[in-house]
Amino acid sequence: MLDKMLAAIQEVIKTYKKKDPAAKSTALLLLAHPGVHAVAMYRVSHLLWKNDFRFMAGVVSYTARFLTGIEIHPGAVIGKRLFIDHGMGIVIGETAVIGNDVMIFHQVTLGGTGKQRGKRHPTIGDNVMLSAGSKIIGNVVIAKNSKVGANAVVLGDVPANATVIGCPAKIVKLDGDRVEIPIKSKTTKK
Repeated sequence: MLDKMLAAIQEVIKTYKKKDPAAKSTALLLLAHPGVHAVAMYRVSHLLWKNDFRFMAGVVSYTARFLTGIEIHPGAVIGKRLFIDHGMGIVIGETAVIGNDVMIFHQVTLGGTGKQRGKRHPTIGDNVMLSAGSKIIGNVVIAKNSKVGANAVVLGDVPANATVIGCPAKIVKLDGDRVEIPIKSKTTKK
């Protein structure tokens, strides 16, 4: 188990060195980048969670939140090379699923509606960018290679290769073409 934790932390460091121009050294990353701390501590808490050390997973997760201002539930499933930049105020819920090579900026919420049981948080595909302040709420899917604009509120599924902006969010770019397509909310009553 220790080998897996160390490998996960090494992967976090490699990711930040590749994606963050301010990442000048491993020492600086380990000392001064809360996104690195949050992701590394999530990896530890998630491993504990999966091995039924739920109490300790919660303690590690809460400690990470206290130290970094980034709240990642240990039950969330996060792929490889997650990059959190300026992470203060990020919330990632228990049933959230995040793919590989995802970039998340500060004040992003991957939250539930409070109305459901089971899968109640978003699924984020590979190579997605979630800009500052965006809120993705409910059991919705942001498909691969998509971008969510700053302060967008997404309540429905977003197709692959899309850019969405606004409150409520609408698709403004799809497969490289400019469009204007409303996103159908999954959280409103029919």
